[in-house]
Amino acid sequence: MKEPDPKGMVFTFGAVAYDLSSRPFVMGILNVTPDSFSDGGRFASSQDAIRHGIQLAGEGADFLDVGGESTRPGSDPVSVEEELKRVIPVVKELSRSITIPISIDTYKSEVAREALLAGASIVNDVSGLAFDARMVSVIAEHKATVVVMHMKGEPKTMQVNPHYDDLLGEVMEFLKQSAETAKIAGVRQVIIDPGIGFGKTLDHNLELIRRLTEVTTLGYPVLVGPSRKSFLGTILDTAPSERLEGTVAASVICAMKGASIVRVHDVKETVQALKVLRAVERK
Repeated sequence: MKEPDPKGMVFTFGAVAYDLSSRPFVMGILNVTPDSFSDGGRFASSQDAIRHGIQLAGEGADFLDVGGESTRPGSDPVSVEEELKRVIPVVKELSRSITIPISIDTYKSEVAREALLAGASIVNDVSGLAFDARMVSVIAEHKATVVVMHMKGEPKTMQVNPHYDDLLGEVMEFLKQSAETAKIAGVRQVIIDPGIGFGKTLDHNLELIRRLTEVTTLGYPVLVGPSRKSFLGTILDTAPSERLEGTVAASVICAMKGASIVRVHDVKETVQALKVLRAVERK
């Protein structure tokens, strides 16, 4: 495996450029859905979502990830029309109101296209470009960045007895192939995500976090999303709304293991924790 090249970690998102090797970055989660596993319905209206997005930016988020379809275990898909109705007004207004890059969390090329036209510069595809054959060309056409994530199966059934013969090997091979598909299609900036909680047991999730440094050897910035997920609930015996401390701990560990970006609901607390980590590491 090749070692990550720091020179290749300077990514441009519209007018913003980040050296993703310089420190851990924070992506704030904005769910414009009525059924998200942790905050379903709180930001389902456009105005509530816009206000919360501005708040997350003020708390120190480096990115904002806007999603209009829940991909929690057992969730049902929504139509393209409904997803567009939820996210496009939010992306449009936030692109005028904040300066940090906006990501659209979708696996549908139609939604990605409209969101990129509305001001997003990143497509966060939980399927790793596997669900919609047109997605990669849309991203390349708009000169956008892609986050390719590993997911075993699909949201409806992904947590039904997931099995791997070689967890890390299978996840890394999928991410490698997805990243290469994007590059071949002309996508210049690729970020990879091992998919914590997406078709993984508690032990799978812990192993991926424990061995995250090995994922970084693929040479791409690594994004990890541990926020409020069920593996934390299993460890802590808490509801999603009570997993702040576990999320912060997991985020710091992921950053120590080489994650370039952590995707979280609780931005302020995570930003503060990572500042302490940077001070200790003198970065």
